Amino acid sequence: MTGRMDAPQDRACLVGIIFFILGLGTLLPWNFFMTASMYFQGRLNTTEWSNGTVVVRKEYYFNNWMTLLSQLPLLLFTLLNSFLYQRISEAMRIAGSLVFILLLFMLTAVLVKVPMEEDRFFSITMATIWFINSFGAVLQGSLFGLVGLLPLRYSAIFMSGQGLAGTFAAVAMLLAIASDVDSETAALGYFITPCVGTLATLFSYLLLPRLVSRHPHQSCNIPSLCVEPDEREKYFVCFPFKVWVMAFCVTFVFTVTLSVFPAVTVDVKTLFPGKWERFFISVCCFLMFNINDWLGRTVTTWIQWPRKDSLLFPALVVSRVVFIPLLMLCNVQSRSFLPVYFPHDAVFAVIMVFFSLSSGYFVCLSMSYAPQLVEPKDAETAGALMTFFLALGLSIGAALSFALRALV
Repeated sequence: MTGRMDAPQDRACLVGIIFFILGLGTLLPWNFFMTASMYFQGRLNTTEWSNGTVVVRKEYYFNNWMTLLSQLPLLLFTLLNSFLYQRISEAMRIAGSLVFILLLFMLTAVLVKVPMEEDRFFSITMATIWFINSFGAVLQGSLFGLVGLLPLRYSAIFMSGQGLAGTFAAVAMLLAIASDVDSETAALGYFITPCVGTLATLFSYLLLPRLVSRHPHQSCNIPSLCVEPDEREKYFVCFPFKVWVMAFCVTFVFTVTLSVFPAVTVDVKTLFPGKWERFFISVCCFLMFNINDWLGRTVTTWIQWPRKDSLLFPALVVSRVVFIPLLMLCNVQSRSFLPVYFPHDAVFAVIMVFFSLSSGYFVCLSMSYAPQLVEPKDAETAGALMTFFLALGLSIGAALSFALRALV
């Protein structure tokens, strides 16, 4: 296993810009499907009159299934990706994944114009979510390994790009809602946007080898990662003794975040019906979360507190669990058990700000600290291992979201 590369000759910051775009591209699938929950629920949860009242013919629990089927393949394929280094080239894994993600986004855009029975549409959408996130997991794991070979600032840039992916999707949805065209045309334009974004990510990756200056003793051609047979053991040797705290932290942060976002937060209702009601969830749930998550990730470029060896770090991570009851006690509708303690829009917005800021901040610090806790030659291994625990936290949170939404 080779160590970190020397800093690339980053003329005009082009390498940093490309890693920012690559980070953005890795989370486009998750964010564009999540932010479009109103479109999918509109096509799935059709209503009919029964005994003089409007009732939903069939409840599909789209947000819960979308979250779970996005994160399970991420967990499985992140683990599988650890053993693909020798068998499939880096270029094939990254470029190939981007091509398939592009094709699946194109399929989703086409389906906007295709009338379809609800059960069939739900099945096709869930299958698309599964496969697009499977390729996304291979893409993300490979890129985390690649960025782990470069100086630490590129990891922060890469994760900052990931944080902006959600903002990109939320703004695209706001523009679609605000447009004067019919809902079908607006949805078509919305899903064409990630097609363009994925294509730009692919071109950026293909440009990267021309810009990265390799270490003269680097044994792998860029872009590539070499994992020798005995390196698999280091996944289990270096982890328990050196990076287990950071692995726990990244798992716990995402468990808390995904347990309520978006499955619970997307059902919060505004107290001010009217035009604002159309924009409320897009602004106060998705845009609010993604902007502050991105800010939390970005600020770690300048601020790293608490330090990686401080017991305060995991203590603050665990303290985020308080956001689960706080968000469940907002004006979530419909409800079965819990009362509403925080009905006002402003309270929900303030909770979302601190919820998302802390999520982005502690995730980015955990992912950045882990490679620093091992020898430089093992930094790439630690980074790839952390990606697995990131996916584990996402999957646990997605599974918990079913129970927590039912408890509201």
